[in-house]
Amino acid sequence: MIVYLDASALVKRYVAETGSAEVGALIQKGEAVGTSVISKAEVTAALAKAVRMKLLRREEALSALQVFSADWENIVRLQITEVLASRAASLAWDHGLRGYDAMHLASALFWQDMLGAHVTMASYDRQLGEAAKATGLIAWPNIPNL
Repeated sequence: MIVYLDASALVKRYVAETGSAEVGALIQKGEAVGTSVISKAEVTAALAKAVRMKLLRREEALSALQVFSADWENIVRLQITEVLASRAASLAWDHGLRGYDAMHLASALFWQDMLGAHVTMASYDRQLGEAAKATGLIAWPNIPNL
């Protein structure tokens, strides 16, 4: 299984919350696990926000960030190009996606095109999951109406 994680799924690898165990199991099953390079900023921002909102102590967030940084080298990191940004713009328009969500979708589709194999896109964003299914990706988790 080839697994693409958007930031909403990836952050669950580093913070214990609903869905964390399932994301961990999905990653273990993955022959390849990838994400867009924008996830580095998104996951870091999510950890910082969790501290500001007092959902995590600063030390917990720093520890999670350290593990994430160590894992980063082992994740396939899809680069952003002008072509990918143009595809994301079209996807944003066609599916009503936010900018970074469109970049994740474009990245996952690019990876699937390049590999010539099905990619499972992990996202906890319902709209992105629906767009993933509509464009030929395998959407995960399988949430009803997703």
